[in-house]
Amino acid sequence: MRGLIYRLTEPAGTIPDERKIFSNHDLKVLIVPLFLEQLLEVLVGVSDTFMVSYAGEAAVSGVSLVNMFNTVFIFLFSALAAGGAVVVSQYIGSRDEKNGNLSAGQLVMISAVFSAAVTVFSLALNRQLLRLLFGEVDPDVMEVCVTYLQISAYSYPAIAIYNAGAAVYRSMGKTSVTMNISLASNGINIVGNAVGVFVLHAGVAGVAYPSLIARTFSAVVILILCFRKKSGPVSVRLAWKNIFRWEGSMVKRILSIAVPNGIENGLFQLTKVALSSITALFGTVQIAANGVAQSFWSVAALMGTALGLAFVTVIGQCMGAGDTEAAEYYMKKLLRITFLASILWNALILAATPLVLKGYALSDKAADLVVVLVIIHNIFNALFYPLSGALANGLRAAGDVKYTMYVSIFSTIGCRVVFSILFGIFLDLGVIGIAFAMCLDWMIRAVFFWIRFRRGKWKEFRVIG
Repeated sequence: MRGLIYRLTEPAGTIPDERKIFSNHDLKVLIVPLFLEQLLEVLVGVSDTFMVSYAGEAAVSGVSLVNMFNTVFIFLFSALAAGGAVVVSQYIGSRDEKNGNLSAGQLVMISAVFSAAVTVFSLALNRQLLRLLFGEVDPDVMEVCVTYLQISAYSYPAIAIYNAGAAVYRSMGKTSVTMNISLASNGINIVGNAVGVFVLHAGVAGVAYPSLIARTFSAVVILILCFRKKSGPVSVRLAWKNIFRWEGSMVKRILSIAVPNGIENGLFQLTKVALSSITALFGTVQIAANGVAQSFWSVAALMGTALGLAFVTVIGQCMGAGDTEAAEYYMKKLLRITFLASILWNALILAATPLVLKGYALSDKAADLVVVLVIIHNIFNALFYPLSGALANGLRAAGDVKYTMYVSIFSTIGCRVVFSILFGIFLDLGVIGIAFAMCLDWMIRAVFFWIRFRRGKWKEFRVIG
């Protein structure tokens, strides 16, 4: 994309004409595919939950519980990819193609090694881990959990490698590529789900194996594309020599972003898994309702998630070019876009929820609870997630990762955990109480991240030199 790479010839201390950095068209070309890709990716989870609901509420409960466990590792892989994306984006902004290629190769190497270790760990200790986390669930739900985890664990390397490759493409602004891969992958998954559940009557395995196949497909395709030379002022590509080596300084740069981000996201997801143990105390109806509601939550939240990825590319390139004024300008512009888009999107999902729920094989009590949970989530997501999530990505892209980590740890433990127990158990609000605690967590993060942005401390960080 012309104009996507910042021009270093601009006078210092001025905000350049946006057409020379990211025009409105450039932002549209960047953001729209990101949104569509996130939407398609979320459809995998929605499809799994929807189709497995026809295998009974025990199956829905088991899949939802294991997905919480899987999400811990998926977010760690995403954190690693995000660290690579920041480094690659900044090298693109500084027009350093050699180090851009090296950082891409090192990212893939780290992702492959880490995900392989996680796979072995999950397969070796799957039943013990599930008993530790969800020991109070019914025996039939536990068997579903074991089956689903055993199959999905094989897809961890594919998820990690795809995230790494996708991070490289997004750093260059070529988001339509990852969108097209996601489209094909979701097609494979949805068709596979239908065959597995309705034709083969394979139950939970009928949705687990198609996900494994789809994720493997995505990883193979993105790797092939990453090895190809691309057009543009700075073209980042993979090379075997950059993968099968250990470049300590580059690994350190990637991990300097990825580790704090991984600690933040890993703790956040571990907390969700731990809180699912509380959810398990509320009975099968509330577990099933919570699982289905999370599918709707995922769709509603994807607008903020997609815009958060755009922050990484845009702010990363501006900071790599050394223009903090341009970075601040685009922080504000992207934040306005995020607020508007999130409000409209959350309202749309909320309006569609009662209609979509008619297709789920849920009891009336569970369906009514889903609606309540979606209302709570969508209101707070629209108003606070642009600051607590998307803006935080902009701070990370600038290198301000430790601050976001400290705030998130404080907010997760001091707010979400404490108030989930207070609201859910002591006030007897069940999963509704846990949802309110989640929203309070977002509010606290939003306040801290907005203050950090306004004070400008994030402008002082340097990732690549």
